[in-house]
Parts: sequence; C-alpha cells; structure tokens
Amino acid sequence: MATAIIATAYGGPEVLTAVEVEVPAPGPGEVTIEVRAAAVNPFDYKRYDGTFGTDPKLLPLRMGGELSGVVTAVGSDAVGPAGPIRVGDEVLTRVDGGAYATALNARAARVIPKPVEVSWEIAASIQSVGATAVHTLAATGVGSGDTVLIHGAAGSVGSIAAQLAVARGARVIGTAAPSRHERLRSYGVEPVAYGPGLVDRVRALAPNGIDAAIDTVGTDEAVDVSLELVADRPRIATIVAFGRSAQAGIKALGGGPGADPGTEIRANAWRELLELLSARKLDVVIAATYPLTEAAAAHRFVMEGHAGGKVILLP
Repeated sequence: MATAIIATAYGGPEVLTAVEVEVPAPGPGEVTIEVRAAAVNPFDYKRYDGTFGTDPKLLPLRMGGELSGVVTAVGSDAVGPAGPIRVGDEVLTRVDGGAYATALNARAARVIPKPVEVSWEIAASIQSVGATAVHTLAATGVGSGDTVLIHGAAGSVGSIAAQLAVARGARVIGTAAPSRHERLRSYGVEPVAYGPGLVDRVRALAPNGIDAAIDTVGTDEAVDVSLELVADRPRIATIVAFGRSAQAGIKALGGGPGADPGTEIRANAWRELLELLSARKLDVVIAATYPLTEAAAAHRFVMEGHAGGKVILLP
C-alpha cells in the first residue's frame, strides 16, 4: 500500500485528502518507484479548481505530474530513454496524475536516470519548467549575439530560460520585481522592473533594439511591450497569453489552444538540463518544501503567485 493525495471534489485546496492506495506489481513497460520528491505545479490545482471543467465522472483525481525516486520493481521490457531500467536506479519522471504519493507505477518510456549530483527536489522539479524553457529558446531561435527580453525572468520557467540564453551567448534583459534583481544579476541577466514605463526602461538598456522576446507571465503589458520592441513577430513567444497570440501573430507554446506543443523538443530537453545541473551550471531555486500530507498548504502557497521558486512535496 502507498499513501496518495487525491481531489475528492472540485473547489479549492480543501478538496485534497490523503488516502491509501494499492501499488500492483508493474506490468510490461512499467516500473514501480518509491517517491522521494514530487513537484507542485499550477497545472495541478487547475485540474480541480474548475479551469479544465468539473466533470464528476473524473473524480477522484490523483494529483501530481512530476517526481523523483528510486526504482523498487520493474516489469518486462522496462526500457527508458537512456536504456534498460533496473531495481535501485535513482530516477525522475513525469506521470499523468499520481506523483503525489509515497510510491506508484510509471511508464518506463518516460523514466530518466537521475545524476548523483542532482538533489531529489531539483530532479523532481526540472522536467516541466525546464523543457518549457528549452522550447521557448528553440522557438524564438535565441543564440549568440542576440538581445532577448524575458518577461518573468525570476519565475520558474523564466529563470531557466534566462540562464540557458546567457549560456548560449545571448544578452538577456529580464523583467522581475526589484527584490529578485540581485539573483538575476548573478545569472548574467540585466534586470528591469515591470510596470508603467517598461518600454522606455528596456529601450534605455538596449538602444539598438531587441531581437526576441519570451513571455512567461501572460500579462497584456508583456505582450504589448514585446510587440512594440521586437520587429520580427515570429521571434516573440508566449507560454501563457494564448488568447492574444493568434491575433498578434506571435508564437504560442505548450498545451493551450492553437499552441505548438514542441513534443520532440520537450521530450529531449532533459539531456541538456541534467548535464548543466550536474556541472552546477544551472540554478533551480527551491522556494519551499512541505510534507506530502500538507499538499493543500503547498497549493495555497503556490496559488498566491509569489513563491519565488519551485515548491516540493516530500513523502
């Protein structure tokens, strides 16, 4: 038996509860993982807050999509992207619900080896945000010599995108609250405060222009400023403002309506990300950790919108 977090109804975090569930022997192409850390993402609470509908037939909902842990059993043909998986392997993976648990079965095809240099917390939290960050740079073609504006550069996706862009030789200007500016400077990013006058502040920093812009916050300000500063609209990408992307002629990335899912790019992003993490060339901020059974409190913290990094559940 394992402890798992489920949503028993639609509503706020109060609908989350811990239950005991069976973990059967893994079937063909599956492995059993003892969970060491599970990441909390906004997508998780949007599954039960009504964002994606309130179909009672889907209840109860198993919660969580990203985790790290140790393989305790393997089914036949348990082969992951890096090769055969064995009992005792330290791994990370994504699942379609169920990561908030002490143990679970997962598809071997998604199970990736965890480098020993990478902590359980960071391993659990890098996949979704990291793959999204890699996709934004690929979609906008950011490379050496470019000047790129990243909206929300201190956020979970934005901070990784900013660091990767700097590593690729780009000049990065990033919007963030003043309290996060020093951290951005440590990444080699030139910080700028968002809010009224943003266009003028960015122009003052980059009088020769902005080559590309990446929006990770979805505000009208982020889209409007990007449109005003970047002449080549296909080099503007958003992971949030799906409603405006088609009208504005910019790229929408991810799972929103009309967006490019970047399936292949995201599926292979782990190779670059884990290599950089192992070499300590990529910083991922863990804002807070909570015991698994305090998932509701963790969700409330993330819902406030000012976590300043990843939030992790520890079984």
